[in-house]
Amino acid sequence: MAFVFLLILVALVLFATEVVPVDVTAIAVMVALLAVEPVTASLADLGLLAGPLYVLRQPGTDVSPLVQGLSGFASTATITVLAMFILSDGVQRTGIVQLLGAKLATLTGDSETKQLGATVGLVGPISGFINNTAAVAILLPMVTDIAHEGKISPSKLLLPLSYASMFGGMLTLIGTSTNILASQLSAELLGRPFSMFEFTQLGVVVTIVGTAYLLTVGRWLVPGRIQAREDLTDEFEMADYLTEVVVREDSPIVGQTVQEALEATDLDVDVVQLVRDRRTFLEPLGPKVVQAGDVFALRTDRDTLVELLDLDGLDVVPDAVDDAELERASDRQNLVELVVAPGSSLVGETLASSNFRQRYDASVLALRRGRELVRQRMDRVRLKVGDTLLVQATVDSIDRLDGNRDFIVAQEVERPDYRESKIPVAVGIVAAVVGVAALTQVHIVVSALAGALAMVLTGCLRPQELYDAVQWDVIFLLAGVIPLGIALQVTGGADLIADLFVLAAPGLPAILVLGGMYVVTAVLTNIISNNASVVLMIPVAVEAARQLGVNAFAFVLAVTFAASTAFMTPVGYQTNLLVYGPGGYRFTDYLKVGAPLQAVFAVVTTLGIAFFWGLAPS
Repeated sequence: MAFVFLLILVALVLFATEVVPVDVTAIAVMVALLAVEPVTASLADLGLLAGPLYVLRQPGTDVSPLVQGLSGFASTATITVLAMFILSDGVQRTGIVQLLGAKLATLTGDSETKQLGATVGLVGPISGFINNTAAVAILLPMVTDIAHEGKISPSKLLLPLSYASMFGGMLTLIGTSTNILASQLSAELLGRPFSMFEFTQLGVVVTIVGTAYLLTVGRWLVPGRIQAREDLTDEFEMADYLTEVVVREDSPIVGQTVQEALEATDLDVDVVQLVRDRRTFLEPLGPKVVQAGDVFALRTDRDTLVELLDLDGLDVVPDAVDDAELERASDRQNLVELVVAPGSSLVGETLASSNFRQRYDASVLALRRGRELVRQRMDRVRLKVGDTLLVQATVDSIDRLDGNRDFIVAQEVERPDYRESKIPVAVGIVAAVVGVAALTQVHIVVSALAGALAMVLTGCLRPQELYDAVQWDVIFLLAGVIPLGIALQVTGGADLIADLFVLAAPGLPAILVLGGMYVVTAVLTNIISNNASVVLMIPVAVEAARQLGVNAFAFVLAVTFAASTAFMTPVGYQTNLLVYGPGGYRFTDYLKVGAPLQAVFAVVTTLGIAFFWGLAPS
């Protein structure tokens, strides 16, 4: 037990600090559990342990510790979540969500109330049936554009977008991966999995309360960090970092390529575009041979510019560089914001180590992380989920970036590849998956896998798109933390924590203890992964309920709802990270807006569970 508690402590620290990605931490936990099993068994056989510590051997079963340790990969929860990612992607590629968003955008105008109501009213129900992270990623460009067109700060809409996707995910079993994992744990511990609409009635109540909060108190508390823009260069405060220079005839760089000229100096400068004979060129600029009279747009600071002018024979062009200047290379937008998406291959990389410029034929002008703006030495910054890059590129490059799962383009761009003819098919497949799982004895994993297969067979998805559809970091996170929950249960760790929890609330009514379980889980899930919170807290909740002689299923539901409502930190939930950069938020904004909402939900959810399911033992 001591080893398991030590492992949990280390895992919690790593989950909270993200020194390594959370999925890597989860796999490390699984490996540690597998590695310690044969060692402790051998010590017990030699009589060096008072009692064998089989951390993964279920009492009374013949299942080997190795199978238990790897059970996360074969878990019905893991496979169901994988299938749901595929279903969500099939729906996304039809463009139906974008069409719905566009319809609503025409109705909102410049009214903040209408915009906020449309944002919350659209993402909530959608998140009940497709992955809520995907829903936010799809709607983020639309919401940002609606705000700017209506002269409203996008910050006023993006945090509500994230929050609404979270409580909307509590409408059905398939709304979040957390619900699916909690259902499996409930089945194993209580013999009672969640049905498709098990908690929909409470989800509707929570959604109504959350929507009312966001339209009233939340509207007042959410800050307008990003001003409605006239252009992106103003939004990223680029006035002192963008300059145009002209190459003099006596310049030593005439005849060199742009790449050679840049490599000859260690100064922090990027060439953004080249104007020659009234033609504008974007990336790739490295092979271009410098000629006298060339006009280069540069990203650099004033001090570096002075050094550059002295070295390379350049003169400053006095006119300011703005969006119009940077976008004259084409008749379509070539200056955009890119958000680093969950599961992106660039997470942990720098612009230099990822060869961003050469890889994507795009120039990064600035980087925003929350309120922090980075416009110097950006090539040294390790990228995180939610980082927002101000990028200039050709139309073709932007189209490729928009189709790349590593990024979310934070403005609406033309997408001619939506499969709109497949909308009825994709919606019908999802409806069939939900209907079969809800109305028959077919397990959700079977229904979801059949739906994923149908997406491919009907052409909603191409076979090569299947692997891109899955958020593999979530899959490996689930596979890694499930054995930790088993270890916590079989070693008696969950019993011990439950004992302490019950002792800390002596003589309190069961409903207050239920509320306490919600609050503890909510605090934990704002620090670590929501899936890890469920794995750790549901065994504790079940044992605490048994000791109190009350309905254990009610306690499981409290943990499930609390784990999916991480409002108080940007790191508590992936959707919070997605809007962190585009909204320009501060860390404390989440606490200021999310803490009152979390407190309201603690009361509403606790009372709702007591009303719908009761606390008497079943």
